[in-house]
Amino acid sequence: MTEEAMPTRSDRVAKERRGKRRSAKLFVRDILIIFVVAVLVSFLIKTFVVRSFYIPSASMQNTLQINDRIIVNELEPGLVPISRGDIVVFRDPGGWLPPQPPSTQSPISAAIDSALTFIGLSASDSNDHLIKRVIGLPGDHVKCCNALGQVTVNGTPLKEPYIVIPPGQTNAATLSFDVTVPKGELWVMGDNRYNSQDSSRNQNLPGKGFVPVDHVVGRAFVISWPVSRWTWLGNYPDTFRGIENEQK
Repeated sequence: MTEEAMPTRSDRVAKERRGKRRSAKLFVRDILIIFVVAVLVSFLIKTFVVRSFYIPSASMQNTLQINDRIIVNELEPGLVPISRGDIVVFRDPGGWLPPQPPSTQSPISAAIDSALTFIGLSASDSNDHLIKRVIGLPGDHVKCCNALGQVTVNGTPLKEPYIVIPPGQTNAATLSFDVTVPKGELWVMGDNRYNSQDSSRNQNLPGKGFVPVDHVVGRAFVISWPVSRWTWLGNYPDTFRGIENEQK
């Protein structure tokens, strides 16, 4: 009978090294797969479900502060209908925002920001969008102001606990209006009524201050950053409850 040759020490060391190299390659492969899947999942969530924005202006104070970060539910209005009182993010209907200055970011910073925006961890286009509260839905008759300075919707005066009005002022809007919201449009206003570029301030534009529903990116439902500001964003159903059945 022939005897099998016993492996030498150098053979065993070589085999262990090959095993370690193979384990390292498998580990790196698994990490890359996990990273790619995470990026794709994040991109899909950002594209179809939720998205992050930051607040660049004071128009929604005191509900939202400058540089707050919010999470927006993109299922509204696609799958979930918009309600009065919702805080919505939307694309500029035309002429609401001033021209944006050229970016001052370095090419590297811009590339990183673009990559983070792609997967939903940044919001480089926040300055190209607006955020306001929905006051009138399609068919609503929205007017300001009554004898008490209130906005009315379908004849019902709104008690708006969320708005900021400067001392010495009584009206819930800086400019008067008396409009019926067209089909497929919205009437929106900022909570900081005297410092908000909203529907009431854009009645002179071709869109007459209305926002097309298809311009809405989604509904803001939570402040995500800073941690000290974390809170759910409500739509104050009691404020609008008495007019729900009057929508045309």
